[in-house]
Amino acid sequence: MTKLYALFPFVIRQLTRRPARLALTALGVAVASFLLVAVEAMDRGVRDATEADARDTKLIVYRANRFCPFTSQLPQHYAARIEAIPGVASAIPIKIVVNNCRASLDVITYRGVPDEAFATRLMPTMRLRAGSLDEWTRRGDGAMVGATLAERRDLSVGDRFTAAGVAVFVAGIVESDAPQDRNVAYVHLPFLQETANRGGTGGIVTQFTVEVDDPKQLDAVAAAIDEEFARDAAPTSTKAEKAFVARAAADIVQVARFARWLGLAALIAVFALVTNAIALALQDRSREIAILQTLGFRPSLVTALVVTEGALIGLLGGCVGGLLAWAALRYGRFTMATEGVNVEIAAGFVVALAGIGWATGIGAVASVVPALKAALRPIVSSLRSA
Repeated sequence: MTKLYALFPFVIRQLTRRPARLALTALGVAVASFLLVAVEAMDRGVRDATEADARDTKLIVYRANRFCPFTSQLPQHYAARIEAIPGVASAIPIKIVVNNCRASLDVITYRGVPDEAFATRLMPTMRLRAGSLDEWTRRGDGAMVGATLAERRDLSVGDRFTAAGVAVFVAGIVESDAPQDRNVAYVHLPFLQETANRGGTGGIVTQFTVEVDDPKQLDAVAAAIDEEFARDAAPTSTKAEKAFVARAAADIVQVARFARWLGLAALIAVFALVTNAIALALQDRSREIAILQTLGFRPSLVTALVVTEGALIGLLGGCVGGLLAWAALRYGRFTMATEGVNVEIAAGFVVALAGIGWATGIGAVASVVPALKAALRPIVSSLRSA
């Protein structure tokens, strides 16, 4: 290890002997790393939004056999009957209006909620970044905007914006650990019911968000709710929140699954690029390798030097591609939305580091075979071929 460290400047000199080859190989690795990080970010976003947790206590009550918020219409008075069901802690009626019900990267989602429910149930789970709850309460057209939505649309407290025919005033900007809260605008329920052009007016909501007392009773409570309204004019379909998101975002989940194959292709591309670059470099340096062996360099040390070159190529390309992907995703704030639910493309720095680590590791592994071939080749044969 000490010898390898002492010979590190030698490795750098060998690596930079062909700057054009190094640049092209590193660029190819960077492109593959960019794709790999983007795919992993998408996959993490889908997992965060759809994978159930033992601590989940929320149910979503929707109109049976309805999917888009435009078509789900439930009487608001269902809330009292839902809260009377054993195991239910609270039921919040929510009116949802979106500017696009299909899968898209730029969807504005309004959620109309009763004032008291927002102040006592929802606001304590979020953090106020700017503005005030009092301003939201005072203004009938006030909106509490999620931080991701605010950054994506460059919104600040005091701004007005219009989407889906609904014009609101930004009374506050909130942060939350829940992806669904970061990408919506919370408004007053009566305001949205009377302003929305689609989905009904006063007394009609899109869904109910139900909090249960015991996470283990989610399925039992969901079945009891659907049984309660099975013979009403507006029957319900109740699912755990993340199961509801997974159903609504089924197309996005399929896209994420396909993207994993793209990630695998990116890894194979890194392997092929580094292997080819190292093999070409060793062909040019067969005489130098023979001289090193003559000077007493053991095959293991020669192999380690070449593998280090491969790892450095992977590291260089991985850093460029991984960091560019992280910056693009972080500042682009991309969110895939469909049917009123949101799936964030999670661009944490850990994802970028993972991509850099994969590129570096694959670069090292890809150089092992050509390194062994060069290190184990007879000295005389190397000198003759040179």
